[in-house]
Amino acid sequence: MVMPAYGSGAQPTVWLPVNLEELQALKSKLFGKYCFAAGATLLRTQWEGGLVPVPEHMISLARIPGASGVYVDGEDLVIGALTRLNQCATDIQLQQLPLLHSAVDAIAARSIRNVATIGGNIVSGVGDSIPALLVYDAQLQWITDSGTEFRSLSSWLNGGRDGSRNPNDVLIAIHFPMMRRAIPDSRSEQSLVGREISFYRKLGRREAFTASLVTIAFHGEVGADGRWNKIAIAAGGGSGMAMRLPDAEKLLLGSEASVMQASALAAAVETEFETYGDAFATEQYRKQTAGNMLGAGLWEALRS
Repeated sequence: MVMPAYGSGAQPTVWLPVNLEELQALKSKLFGKYCFAAGATLLRTQWEGGLVPVPEHMISLARIPGASGVYVDGEDLVIGALTRLNQCATDIQLQQLPLLHSAVDAIAARSIRNVATIGGNIVSGVGDSIPALLVYDAQLQWITDSGTEFRSLSSWLNGGRDGSRNPNDVLIAIHFPMMRRAIPDSRSEQSLVGREISFYRKLGRREAFTASLVTIAFHGEVGADGRWNKIAIAAGGGSGMAMRLPDAEKLLLGSEASVMQASALAAAVETEFETYGDAFATEQYRKQTAGNMLGAGLWEALRS
């Protein structure tokens, strides 16, 4: 059995399992009196703010094989859950996922990104990377009580809404199907034919680091006929849970790509996006802002 790395007094005991077998054994031994830790930047913030109690035990995932780094597995591009955010922003293989680069660069400060992990940003349930990951159809690899399972990010988020998540599950990696890039039409630099349109936006309460009010992501492809043949749209922000917006996607899918669609998209997003209000922004403000950000982003992308 793996021995604890350290811990005494009021501090949690930290365990460092070196494989999945040791991890499963620790989960059984500690009877739920633990939390999982990667970079632990969010955990420290929650403890200092009194939002959650300091656990008796922490299980570090740092030594679990496959839980760190960026690699290819079969036809999937994979990011280990313990991969630092700054590595996600600089890794050459992740140039296939430009929205993820944009999202990671907008999270916290560089010093925090040197420690914080992509898995931690996801399992927080409200991380700013989530809208970008949603439009890329990310699949999450979990270690559960019954073994390894894959779930779409969308279904895992829905589990947070309906209470079906198991807090004992461990996120190991994020999988993406290898993407075939759209090829621009060589007849004109301004042609929309064959183009891939992607953008990510984050709005905070001030320019310096603060929690987001609204985050949005858009990924679409225009086919040889000038029509949208692929659309994925997501919105989130603050302490609200991000979501895909299938009604807004259907509004564009199959139609001719045009800047004239911007206002209709903004209205559809405002209607569909489910969010919340607090002391900083009302629910309606967040809904309207998400719509305006997506409408403006589409207009800018199609005008360029």
